[in-house]
Amino acid sequence: MKKAVIFDMDGLMIDSERVTYNEYVKKLAQLGHHDFTEELYRNCLGKNKQGICQVFIDHYGQDFPMTEVWDDVHVWIDESLRQYVPKKKGLVELLEYLKANNYKTIVATSSARVRVDVILKNAQIEQYFDDTICGDEVIHGKPNPEIFLTACKKLNVAPSEALVLEDSESGILAAYDGKIDVLCIPDMKYPEADFASKATKIISSLKDVIEYLK
Repeated sequence: MKKAVIFDMDGLMIDSERVTYNEYVKKLAQLGHHDFTEELYRNCLGKNKQGICQVFIDHYGQDFPMTEVWDDVHVWIDESLRQYVPKKKGLVELLEYLKANNYKTIVATSSARVRVDVILKNAQIEQYFDDTICGDEVIHGKPNPEIFLTACKKLNVAPSEALVLEDSESGILAAYDGKIDVLCIPDMKYPEADFASKATKIISSLKDVIEYLK
């Protein structure tokens, strides 16, 4: 029986991946790069800062001004999300169900603490979570299972008693290697077959999680 639900944030609860992609396109166009496609951006999904930067360096070369791009894009994203945080369909309904049925809840995200706190507050969902753990609070980012196993410890539940909700391939793999059941709700990228096979189930929306738990 499941006692706890572990939530990813970007692309899972918050429709931030499209916002982020658009800001990268804008910045790269300023630098004369007009080839930043959704396909290339999908390689960044679910990775921590180091992993994302590596995607750009691999594609554009060692001389790519990664620090400038990262800093500018994330200032723009934060400005956008301060004005409006687009929540995924069914999120609040699911959170209310979990609260009413006494499930423990935690956010486990690759994003940094300073960003997570602002987004959860602006989305008006922070009150639904018992705890949060962020990418700058673990040694190994996804796809390493550390963040999810730490989340279980924070909630005082065994991995077998937890359920992870993820949209990314690296998140699926992290949960799988941590021996935690994981439901995948794809965002901009449907998981490739090898990752899809490691998901407990692939569903179309957060509302479907309620039926799964019942």
